[in-house]
Amino acid sequence: MSNIAINTTQNVNLDYKTVSIGERMLAFLIDMVIFWLYLFIVNFITAIVGTAFKDNWTVFGIQSLLLLPIMFYSLYMHIIFNGRTVGKMLMKIKVVRIDGLPAHWSNYLVRWMLRLVDIWIFFASVGVLTILFSNKRQRLGDAAAGTIVINTKQKVKISHTILEDIKDDYQPKFLNVTKLTDKDVRLIKETYRIAVRSNDYKTLTALRIKVEEVLEVKSELYDRQFLDTILKDYNYYTQQL
Repeated sequence: MSNIAINTTQNVNLDYKTVSIGERMLAFLIDMVIFWLYLFIVNFITAIVGTAFKDNWTVFGIQSLLLLPIMFYSLYMHIIFNGRTVGKMLMKIKVVRIDGLPAHWSNYLVRWMLRLVDIWIFFASVGVLTILFSNKRQRLGDAAAGTIVINTKQKVKISHTILEDIKDDYQPKFLNVTKLTDKDVRLIKETYRIAVRSNDYKTLTALRIKVEEVLEVKSELYDRQFLDTILKDYNYYTQQL
């Protein structure tokens, strides 16, 4: 799998993994099982209708009407379930825009229309080749729609971002935290997490001293309390913007 960096609306860079062609094919095969089961049901119903109505045109009309949902299956499933079909749900993969935002229905429409070229006309050869030779594992429909298929198995925890859990009634202590940037806070939090995990008190103290110098503050709080407060205060003020 290859990695792709996506910048969220909170200015947090997340590295998602684009899925392999094997995962995409397996998701497609799962959807095809649903497709064939549906066709079996339609044939069963039309066989019953055929015994009741001797008019072939009536049977043909009913059969065509029943086939409409499965013809648009991929399109409406992606729209309703935010870039996922049943196969993609089971494989824990989904379609998103290349910029990380949720795909629009128009993106799904372009992908769906180009399935004709990617999958059906040339027996999936076009889709397979474009995925194999694309840096972002995009088939022709993805490239035209500006979308990618990503792996959703790995969840990004809040502890891996600059975000902090703060209560609604939280009272900040250091107004000067607004001098910091997202990059500063990300570096502080990552260093803080590593130091705490390894019981590296020297690094915690050095980090605390550096933050105090930058913010021109002095506090009686212990190192961990001080750094934890700085992170929460930064989130409090930036969320008010």
